[in-house]
Amino acid sequence: MRIGFTLPQFGPLAEGAREVMHFAAEAERLGADSLWVGDRMLTPVEPTVGYAGGDTIPEVFHRVLDPFAVMSAAAAVTERVEIGTNVLVGPWYAPPMLARSLTTIDRVSGGRLLVGLGTGWSPEEYRAAGVPMHERGARLDECLDVVQAWWSDDPVEYSGKHWTVPASRVGLKPARRPRPPVYLAGFAPAAMQRVAQRADGWLPAHVPEWGPFDPAEVTGPMTRIRELAREAGRDPAELETVLRVYPWSTESMDGVLDAVASAGPGTGIDHVFVELMNLADTVEQALEIVDRVLRAVRR
Repeated sequence: MRIGFTLPQFGPLAEGAREVMHFAAEAERLGADSLWVGDRMLTPVEPTVGYAGGDTIPEVFHRVLDPFAVMSAAAAVTERVEIGTNVLVGPWYAPPMLARSLTTIDRVSGGRLLVGLGTGWSPEEYRAAGVPMHERGARLDECLDVVQAWWSDDPVEYSGKHWTVPASRVGLKPARRPRPPVYLAGFAPAAMQRVAQRADGWLPAHVPEWGPFDPAEVTGPMTRIRELAREAGRDPAELETVLRVYPWSTESMDGVLDAVASAGPGTGIDHVFVELMNLADTVEQALEIVDRVLRAVRR
């Protein structure tokens, strides 16, 4: 099982933007298998929808670094770790621009990009992006169509309800062939159907504060996703599971360690990574946690 961590991108860690490269290189040296970014555009003062089903949005999201820039910085100073997105809100972006940015990062990294996409949850962010939120599912589908064409065809051409790409020469394709793997998030029926039909894997999440990790949280829904994949004519064995461990405070380190250890062999979980934004205020603290998790799980 691969074990990864998020890059310094949110909250106090974002203040150390110049240390992103140091963190990435050191995390790789310590043995991390992957490094991840998230995607928050803004924090509304009076949110219509709060974070994780609550009424508010955590202060940690008041300071945010751009995910594409952070990935590029990490890719430039590492050689082995995979660089992942957890998750990019696909409907916010014009698909050709998204495809171009992702292709660039994949090429800079030498083919180490992992692409996680989702639909987001904040009406205010959609308003700021100039995208109707009620169209998010359909726009994500078109985004997947365009990115797939961008990485496969030349010339690239697409005509959909929301976006059109005139026949265009796109000679630069990702280093990873046939393309970087694409993972999708979400527990709603439509999201799980989309994973089964269109993705290389699923991105479930576990919050340690909600209780000990039970692999059935993931294996149950993943069984259903594999059934849907089989019905769609796909090989369900090709779908991976990447578990996101989301602690909300430093007091949950024991829960983090338990979740990572419990997601081992026999669970069907191929990859797990830990969100560090609520565990550390400095890059050095974050690296101490990286070392602690890896030593505990791999001793």
